[in-house]
Amino acid sequence: MKTYMAKAETTDKKWYIADASGKVLGRFASEIASRLRGKHKAIYTPHVDTGDFIIVVNAEKIVMTGKKLTDKIYYSYSGYPGGLRETAAGKMLAEKPENLIKIAVQGMLPKNNLGRKMLKKLKVYAGNAHIHEAQCPEKLSI
Repeated sequence: MKTYMAKAETTDKKWYIADASGKVLGRFASEIASRLRGKHKAIYTPHVDTGDFIIVVNAEKIVMTGKKLTDKIYYSYSGYPGGLRETAAGKMLAEKPENLIKIAVQGMLPKNNLGRKMLKKLKVYAGNAHIHEAQCPEKLSI
């Protein structure tokens, strides 16, 4: 019996909408990453993008446990001397909550071309409104 290998052209990708209000960041991001990879499907193949599109709304209402809002630091380096930037998680949550979820999910995806392709299927919005009504997304309970 041959092992089934999914092909990118034959996989059907659905659209799901997930509400982040009141959810813990790490647990929420791990479920989103799993859905983006397609691990919830029976046709999951590691080297093929079999995942679905995920729309995350209410990103500003995400919760971080413990003292992470003040103690967790996100770094970005421009490549130039003195170009290291530090941002606390609380400040990032106040200014750009979309980036907080994207960074968390990005760390849980493969670090290659396939992972970057999967990350493009993640759409994050700070408020309750989004622009993907035409795709008829289904509600995802996490």
